[in-house]
Amino acid sequence: MKNILPDTSCRRILIRAANWVGDAIMTTPVIRGVRKNYPGSTITVLAKPWVTAVYDNNPHVDEIMVYENTGRHKMGVGTLRLAKEIRHRKFDLAILMQNAFEAALLAFLAGVPLRVGYNTDARTLLLNPSIRLDPALKKQHLIDYYLGILTGAGLETDGRHMDLFISKTDQVFAGQLVSQTYAGTSGRVLGINPGATGGTAKRWFPDRYAALCRRLAEKYDTRIMIFGSPADHGLGEEIASMAQGCCINMAGTTTLGQAFALIQSCDLFVTNDSGLMHAAVALNTRQVAVIGSTDPLATAPDSPVSTVIRVPVSCSPCLKDECPTDHACMDRITVDKVFDTCCNILGTGVHT
Repeated sequence: MKNILPDTSCRRILIRAANWVGDAIMTTPVIRGVRKNYPGSTITVLAKPWVTAVYDNNPHVDEIMVYENTGRHKMGVGTLRLAKEIRHRKFDLAILMQNAFEAALLAFLAGVPLRVGYNTDARTLLLNPSIRLDPALKKQHLIDYYLGILTGAGLETDGRHMDLFISKTDQVFAGQLVSQTYAGTSGRVLGINPGATGGTAKRWFPDRYAALCRRLAEKYDTRIMIFGSPADHGLGEEIASMAQGCCINMAGTTTLGQAFALIQSCDLFVTNDSGLMHAAVALNTRQVAVIGSTDPLATAPDSPVSTVIRVPVSCSPCLKDECPTDHACMDRITVDKVFDTCCNILGTGVHT
């Protein structure tokens, strides 16, 4: 495809990050592609505070600007303040992963001359150039959806694999915690992620996670780490209580970077459709993904070491936050099914 960007040097590039951890991870191939097209440029990522860890230590990112949307950059005067800060950096090009009107307005107010993004949300006039959203991309994986912004502008991509880069400090933290937690066990490091952003429809049931943990801990002589955000800590406590001493509740007790490091240390990670599911893909960690209400074509883990468990029902994918009926998409996924899948992946023997 022909490059539709003006023939000009882009020495300073701003990438507006997606707002959620999973989406942010799925945009990392775009960042790598931007670096391929502009190897000598300074690349800055503008991101909400809770996703900045996705870009930490990334060799293709030179700077992270934190979008403090609940503080100094709160909508209104804060938006103008952030636009001024962006203008001060004199960016030549802004590439907008976030598809909302506000993302294009911010780049426009900041005076960035080249503003690239999809022509969604009535923002065509704010973009220069705007990229027509091919309806076919809506039926593909979100990785390809995001890469379509580059190809739509005539830029090259650099593969589809996702990137996460763990700091030495977080590696040491994870190593020490694993050594302490798994002393006296077989050494198998297993994790579950029972939460999911946006409601309960994406969540397999807590009692089933607890039953799975009991069975895995007994079979493999180990303990199970429970992952999640601070909002998931109570859920983790509930599961740990039902699992009767088999679990260590880490939900909400680590930074996101530390959680990434711990996921990298896992021999197997069992999760709902969530941001941490995509983290496991980027870290090449074996996982079992339990998927119900979400679209597997768009958001399933894109990895040969990930196994998806899904029972097709007529109402799925519904993409709803809460199930309005009988939650059949999750109810029909049994503990036996998930346990057997985990055992097939783990096999027998010692730590791998």
